[in-house]
Parts: sequence; C-alpha cells; structure tokens
Amino acid sequence: MIFSGRVAVLVLFVGFTTAILAEQPTTDYERARWDPIHFKPAIDDATNDQCLVCHQEILDRKVLEKTPAGLAASDTLAWYQTLDTYEGEQDTFHRRHLVTPYATQVMDLKCNTCHQGNDPREETANSAADGFSDLTQRKHVDPQICVMCHGQHDAAIMGVPPGDWRETGKIFNFNCLTCHSAIRTTRHQVNFLKPDSIEKAGQEDPDVCFGCHGGRSWYRIAYPYPRNSWPGGGDVAPDWAKDRPTESEARFLKGAAGEGSKP
Repeated sequence: MIFSGRVAVLVLFVGFTTAILAEQPTTDYERARWDPIHFKPAIDDATNDQCLVCHQEILDRKVLEKTPAGLAASDTLAWYQTLDTYEGEQDTFHRRHLVTPYATQVMDLKCNTCHQGNDPREETANSAADGFSDLTQRKHVDPQICVMCHGQHDAAIMGVPPGDWRETGKIFNFNCLTCHSAIRTTRHQVNFLKPDSIEKAGQEDPDVCFGCHGGRSWYRIAYPYPRNSWPGGGDVAPDWAKDRPTESEARFLKGAAGEGSKP
C-alpha cells in the first residue's frame, strides 16, 4: 500500500510538472528574435507585460558590489550620483528608469518609449565582452531619445550671462522656478513624464530640474526641445526657435495610441 501510494504521488507530480512545462514558452532564441513584437507596427502597441515575458531579468538584475577590477561600487560614483535626486543605493540602468521610487514619482516610461524595435538585420560591431560570439550588438535605442534627458543644458538661448550653467546658475540659487514660474510654463506635456509631480518636486528641490537639464548629461549636445506656446508668451519666435517644432513627436503626445503599460 505504501509503495502504491508513493507511485500515485509520483504520477501526480510528473503530471503536474508536465502541465506546467507545457505552459512555458517553447520558442527558441533565434525564433524569438524575429517575433513580430520586435518590428513595426506591433512594437508601437507592445505593453511592458509582453516585453517582460522574455526580458524580466532587466528588473531582477542587481549591481555588482565590486567592479571587475575590484573597486567597491560605493567608491566609483559618477558625479550625477551625488545629486539629491539620486536616492538610495546604486541600481541598474533599467530599474533607475522604470521602478525606483524617483522614477515612478516623475516618469512614466514604457519599454517602447525607448525601444522601438530590434531588427536583427540592422547590425553594428559587437561591443559586448560577454555577449554571444556569433552575434553582433544591435542599436537598440535611438540616441536622440537619450539626449532628451541626458543632453547638455543649452543655457546660451536663455539670455542669461554667458559661461558654464553651473556657474551662472548661482545667480538664481539654481532655482529654475525663479523665472520659469511665469516663462515657458507649458512643459513636460509628454506621455512618458508626470508633469504635475515634476512641478511639485521642482519646487521642493531645484536638483529635479537640473537633473534632466544638464545635470545627468551623457552627451556633449543639447536636445532641440519643441517650443510650445504658453499663456502670455506672444506669437513671435526668437531666431533660435524659428526652425524648432511646436509640439513633441506624435508618439509622445498624451493620449497617443500604443502607450503600453507600466511594469
């Protein structure tokens, strides 16, 4: 009887395991690379939940305590990590953009905000030391997306005294709202940001403004932001703005189709 009972339990276990495995994705890596979700138009409507079926590791991954050279992570801070808006322990790139407290406070980024497809035919030189040796590293993100928040601050067009913004900003105690409580007040109206939360946070801490406007600059160029009109702003555009668009890219406008879902 005991033997029979063990056999029955084993059969149930095998059956349960088989059922679970049957529900798991069976697509191999090569087939997954060509899944329609990686191409237009499917990528435009892709939700974060769909992306994370295969890419959950981007949120589960943790930073190394030490670099490959043996340096402690706490001793290798970038200067932008010293800003007040860089809170908590060091975290991974994707988590900093999607799920950390500050990210969820002021941003509403989706996977397809930055990732607009991944065509294996668009290949560049392999730059990943630990990547697949028989594959090449593809350009996953248009750098212009990064420059929007990680470009230089184009202080020259503001009419403030010339020089490095980190110096001229002292005139205003680095408080952007000294002027911008009345000037260019229509801002951050895109579907990957939270305008009200940004305004509130900016009133409490000027580093919130500086963080995305030169404070975390990974590039030496500035992003040519659209020149949105604002109440009292007038109809005459200055010379530097005459060729600028008057609204953001269509897919970034609030209410645009294919905004996806939060993680």
